[in-house]
Amino acid sequence: MNDSHTVPSGLRLRVYQLLVLLALFGLWWGLTASAILPPFFFGEPLRVLVRIGEWFASGDIYPHLGVTLIETVLAFAFGTGLGLAVGLWLALSPTAAVLADPYIKAANAMPRVILAPIFAVWFGLGIGSKVALGITLVFFIVFFNVYQGIREVSPVVLANARMLGAGRRQLLRHVYLPSAMSWVFSSLHTSVGMAFVGAVVGEYLGSAKGVGYLILQAEGSFDINTVFAGILVLTACALLLDGLVSQVERRLLAWQPGQGNTEKI
Repeated sequence: MNDSHTVPSGLRLRVYQLLVLLALFGLWWGLTASAILPPFFFGEPLRVLVRIGEWFASGDIYPHLGVTLIETVLAFAFGTGLGLAVGLWLALSPTAAVLADPYIKAANAMPRVILAPIFAVWFGLGIGSKVALGITLVFFIVFFNVYQGIREVSPVVLANARMLGAGRRQLLRHVYLPSAMSWVFSSLHTSVGMAFVGAVVGEYLGSAKGVGYLILQAEGSFDINTVFAGILVLTACALLLDGLVSQVERRLLAWQPGQGNTEKI
């Protein structure tokens, strides 16, 4: 039986998504132009777009955007690597997992944003403190997903692999890692945004460059249009990085059947 509620794909999907975006901007413009929403507090979409255009046309945004992207990518890469390594280690070492459990939970429960001033003292006001904060935000997301992914491996699959003579290294490569990959990539989509949060919050607390620095300066002068311009630029960059993660995910998980590949009855 065919499902009447089919999901649009390809170009049609992109057109629908663009129409939704235009509708949101139109609603924003209508509400502020009619003063239902005060422009002083909610900005004006046309001026926001003009500000973004001026940034890129003059090149003023590139040094700031470059710094924020470097901080984000480094935090994302190191946080993902640490989360993957520690998650694998504790998932495959029950004794270590039991010993580390209360400390992992305590560190995860702590609001990590409060570490930003400490990192600024330890690593200075340069890139290092922003990367360190971003790592703490990314690490736990990846760690818990990797840990759970490894623990979810079917005991039957493990028993069959051991019966065929698979050693610890073969199990890690052919059983544990493939099982954890779906969980890892699920966490990476969230981690991209968290890496940006770490970079921007760090720039708020002390920096001379970065999109977060531009937003902070605009807030100080009550320039709400520039604030929204910075937010939109950061959002667009986060979507681009998330798209890159999705491309890598499709390549590495090509062996998994997609939802649309199942036969309809």
